[in-house]
Amino acid sequence: MAMIELRSVVKRYSGQIALNSVSLAIEEGAFFALLGPNGAGKTTIIRILLDFTRPDSGFAAINNTPCSDPACRSIIGYLPETVKIPPWMSGKSFLRRQAAMGGLCGSERDREIDRCTELAAAGETLGKPAGICSKGMMQRIGLAAALMGRPRLLILDEPTGGLDPTAIRDLRTVLENLRIDRVTLLLNSHILSEVEKLCDAAAIIHHGSIVANGPLSELVQSGETLEDVFIRSVTSGKTG
Repeated sequence: MAMIELRSVVKRYSGQIALNSVSLAIEEGAFFALLGPNGAGKTTIIRILLDFTRPDSGFAAINNTPCSDPACRSIIGYLPETVKIPPWMSGKSFLRRQAAMGGLCGSERDREIDRCTELAAAGETLGKPAGICSKGMMQRIGLAAALMGRPRLLILDEPTGGLDPTAIRDLRTVLENLRIDRVTLLLNSHILSEVEKLCDAAAIIHHGSIVANGPLSELVQSGETLEDVFIRSVTSGKTG
């Protein structure tokens, strides 16, 4: 069953095409990457899935429910590229606020914070104000927040940007552990080497259109890297 489905989605900003009749299906439990140059349309897809914006035409659904339906939000966890927390607020206070927004309180809230903090290896950041936390620490707090409520779909927008190699490896380990629960992962990333290590499939987007799409085992031919496929796809514009 498709966890994510886009059918002939068109989106314009100020008359400029951001998505040009994009169709895409991502199966439940897949680890899927959105790839493309800056401005290709990747973030617009994520914004539509999160109902931050709506398509001008076409259909977008999560778990067979239109993205405009608030019911979708209960199964989505989202980690933005930059986690924004007031500099005076501690990681624990932030997670308590996020839990309350999800309807958790009391001992249930505390248990969920403990579970997600452990999964994201965010324990050392909980008592520190955000203003003194590194980018890696902030990402761990943001990931713990995204994991609350055991989402079936986890959307990560450039999660490794600004992270050192150790932090990237630790994040990859956390995400790999989610496969056990058949969590679907949608990853927007420019770090192609990490995509190769983590994801099963990818779509490459260029000028608002999908120019390549499929399992990495099919996209990447013998002797190639994902970078080779990426460069060939965006320079030729050939749809896969």
